[in-house]
Amino acid sequence: MPIRPLESYDVSAERGFLCKYEAGEVTLPSAFAEARDVALRLPQILPTGRTRTLLLDKLPDTIRQGDVDALSDAEARMAMVHYSFMVQAYVWGDAEAPSVLPRQLARPISWLADRLGQQPLLPYSGYVLDNWARFDAAGPIDLDNVYMIQNFASGLDEAWFVLVHVAIEAAAGEALAAFGPVIEAVETGDAGTVQHRLEAMAGVWAKINAIFDRMPEQCDPYIYFERVRPYIHGWKDNPALPDGIIYEGVSAHDGQPVAFRGQTGSQSSIVPAMDALLGVGHAADPMRTYLDELHIYRPPHHRAFIDDVREASGLRDFVRRAGSRGLIDAYNGLTQAVADFRTRHLEYAASYINRQSRMAAGNDTDVGTGGTPFMKYLKKHRDETRARMLQLA
Repeated sequence: MPIRPLESYDVSAERGFLCKYEAGEVTLPSAFAEARDVALRLPQILPTGRTRTLLLDKLPDTIRQGDVDALSDAEARMAMVHYSFMVQAYVWGDAEAPSVLPRQLARPISWLADRLGQQPLLPYSGYVLDNWARFDAAGPIDLDNVYMIQNFASGLDEAWFVLVHVAIEAAAGEALAAFGPVIEAVETGDAGTVQHRLEAMAGVWAKINAIFDRMPEQCDPYIYFERVRPYIHGWKDNPALPDGIIYEGVSAHDGQPVAFRGQTGSQSSIVPAMDALLGVGHAADPMRTYLDELHIYRPPHHRAFIDDVREASGLRDFVRRAGSRGLIDAYNGLTQAVADFRTRHLEYAASYINRQSRMAAGNDTDVGTGGTPFMKYLKKHRDETRARMLQLA
């Protein structure tokens, strides 16, 4: 069966999975104004070494669940951006990680997460998808026209790291828009349309890979590891917080510590959506379990898109049955483009993380921000993608 129209999944050809509203124009109600001001001052607060003291001193404990319930979708997502950055700064901004997240942060972030169907810490959507704006609102969403709204340290390397992901997400929209037509063409047996669409999608992935190639231009590996990465870790499978964190005043946890995985590019929905369309599967092992677990960290509409594509796509079997050289080459070309992206991700993980020599508390060179041995994970999934190439019978 066909998938639903793209916009019903909060996805568009122009923006991909990026927020559909102009985030830079979103204002928050007065109840959230003080918290937003504090969040935007994180680049001034973090260097003091007194992050927790200053956050508790400046943050009001006046937000109520009704205030969160009254927010529009855009307002709730913008508030989530600011609160999730403050939560991360509170946990990782001082020398040792705390065992308790105070109610001034714990309750609003939990209410916002429940409202948005996500987890109560910094997600990829808050770090990237909802955290950008354009200098020229009529201009393109590319690297010479976007800026980061909320920062931790506010350095060039931090902004470039995030904005490269923003540009990739925007570029992917054109490929995502072809999913429905490809699935429909498979159902009607229109091999010519399938081949044409796959070839066009491979062209989009060439653009995506070219954007990804630009990461080293203004994001240095050492600066990333020391000044960007420390703030985006989670507290599941993290030795600095072996028991997780108590969310003070959140009745759902009954005063018990809870653990959540940190923000990671693997929470992006682009590659999992491509896997779903292409019929790329991953072997059942601990890394597959981790991949499945990451799914709940994506926005609900994006999870539904991936699930529906996986259910609807018969692309791989169709290409195998049709058996023409042109169609197989188109399928393999697109699959290779995704594998190339995974190869570059693996290379960056090695240079930006694994080869760095210093290992501070919670910032392990062998463990990703999501809490897993990422080098093994990335290599495995790259190899499994390559293994899905088809041969002409």
